[in-house]
Amino acid sequence: MYAPILSDHADFAQLMARRDMPVLAQVAVRWAYYITLWSLRYSTRKQLQKLSPRQLDDIGLTPREAMIEYSKPFWRP
Repeated sequence: MYAPILSDHADFAQLMARRDMPVLAQVAVRWAYYITLWSLRYSTRKQLQKLSPRQLDDIGLTPREAMIEYSKPFWRP
């Protein structure tokens, strides 16, 4: 399964810092960024919900920590 990867926010910040970009393009870029971020959070949390206690232990999470994370809505970091 392919999941989009958002490196750090440097690429986004660099793109948004361009002065020659029309306002509508800036809005479109911002929306695309947030939709991608939200989609990544949603799919990651759904996958986290499916992990066994042993798999959670492998990544350093307790079942309770995992439950707290996958219970968050997609818009919350």
